[in-house]
Amino acid sequence: MTVTTQPTEFDVHDQHFLRCVDTTARLEILYTGCRFGEGPAYFPAQRSLIWSDIPNDRMLRFDETSQEVGVFRSPSRFANGNTRDNEGRLVTCEQGTRSVVRTEHSGARTVLADTYQGRRLNSPNDVVVGPDGSIWFSDPTYGIDSDYEGNLGESEIGAANVYRVVPSTGETVLAADGFVQPNGLALSADGSSLYAVDSGFTHDPDGPRHIRRFTVEPAATLSGGEAIAECDQGIFDGLRLDADGRIWTSAGDGVRCLAPDGRPLGSIRVPEVVSNVEFGGQKLNELYITGASCLYRIRVSVNGARVTRHW
Repeated sequence: MTVTTQPTEFDVHDQHFLRCVDTTARLEILYTGCRFGEGPAYFPAQRSLIWSDIPNDRMLRFDETSQEVGVFRSPSRFANGNTRDNEGRLVTCEQGTRSVVRTEHSGARTVLADTYQGRRLNSPNDVVVGPDGSIWFSDPTYGIDSDYEGNLGESEIGAANVYRVVPSTGETVLAADGFVQPNGLALSADGSSLYAVDSGFTHDPDGPRHIRRFTVEPAATLSGGEAIAECDQGIFDGLRLDADGRIWTSAGDGVRCLAPDGRPLGSIRVPEVVSNVEFGGQKLNELYITGASCLYRIRVSVNGARVTRHW
């Protein structure tokens, strides 16, 4: 595979952003051909990135060592968000089956969540794993709104929420409500803060398109939930934190970098709608970017957050 590059445009809103990026860095196009790419998850032991191509019902894998892309799983049951758990296993949101699943080291598939209080989930969208092994996931209706990214269906719950799978029992519990369409999730490295996107603007022109910040209490309950940043181009979607707590999030015109309090620092221009981001590379200073049709990569001057395990 031939990797192509192009000059990169940066928008600087705060001089601090210039310490986060190298403005001579070029945006690499690693793959093109998705209908809508999403859910990048980096696996350092394999030096590879796995991401979803939702409407094409497949997952793809980029190998850092060979620079090659291959099909990881097809069909993928309309997989969307992916992450790596504390044991290095793949955790995936399957919109087609309305479930959150784990791929074991043996390749077996384990369903972690598919109902809440006896009713089927809507269509799990994004997922993160906390230091204690808790699995947090968002459950909007995108996968049941049509047959394009899942299977047309009705919401049995009648609401779109964020849930948590309790590690000790496997029970799915309500973590946060009050969303129109909960979307991307990110946890701080110490697991003390959860960031959640509400992209309800996709269903209502007056709907939210912001990032909410919650405090994770000692009992793994959430408090707070105030909106800290509003998107002015499209919607925020997937997001990640760097080692200093800055937020790197997708938007309609590229990747935004925000201070931990939501203040805009700058952005990386990308020539299509961006859905998600992920830090990868051996030093976690390679920012992978999933766009509607392409997978991109750019080297930055910061490192991605590493979740600190505690039990």
